[in-house]
Amino acid sequence: MNLANLREDYTKGGISRSSIKSDPFAQFEEWLEVAHEQNIPDANAMTVATAGKDGVVTSRTLLLKGIVAGNLQFFTNYRSKKAQDLAENPNASITILWKELERQICVRGKVEKTSRQTSEDYFKVRPYDSQIGAWVSERQSEPIENRTTIASRQKQLEEEFPQGSEVPCPDFWGGYNLMPNYIEFWQGRQGRLHDRLCFFRSAKDWVLERLSP
Repeated sequence: MNLANLREDYTKGGISRSSIKSDPFAQFEEWLEVAHEQNIPDANAMTVATAGKDGVVTSRTLLLKGIVAGNLQFFTNYRSKKAQDLAENPNASITILWKELERQICVRGKVEKTSRQTSEDYFKVRPYDSQIGAWVSERQSEPIENRTTIASRQKQLEEEFPQGSEVPCPDFWGGYNLMPNYIEFWQGRQGRLHDRLCFFRSAKDWVLERLSP
């Protein structure tokens, strides 16, 4: 495969300062709603990058589960690699790409755990399979012998918590809030002269700037 010639032209238009809302979270929600209305699969999927005290960066795809009081909210296993990174270094970045819209949003900020009540409230509305899955993956990111290990644990938990019963939220599972200090709205343009409009958090408010492509 010749990757050097593998590219797409961006033709869906641009964004101007006048078209961007003054509140970056309102703009974020507007773009997210457009992606959802366009039936883009997993429109709330985002790449989350973290680094521990060793400085080694790791990224993975998670689902954004809320924009709450100026925070971006997601949930995961507190024993995972990402959780270990965040315990050592609370700085993280998020990228959401909607290829079909030729758009992406890049966010940087600090992360802290949500309240336990928030984690339990969200866990209750998860599908049964996802609730069981959270328990099955208690040792997330650790080596396991084979797939049978997972299937056996799943069967055991389904017997312990049959469908229709309440599955408790594991103490090793819960939410995080990312508190942004940088939010960039990116729109692809022809000739790779993309539009990049960024909000930087100042001492009092958000400052909007256009960046060179």
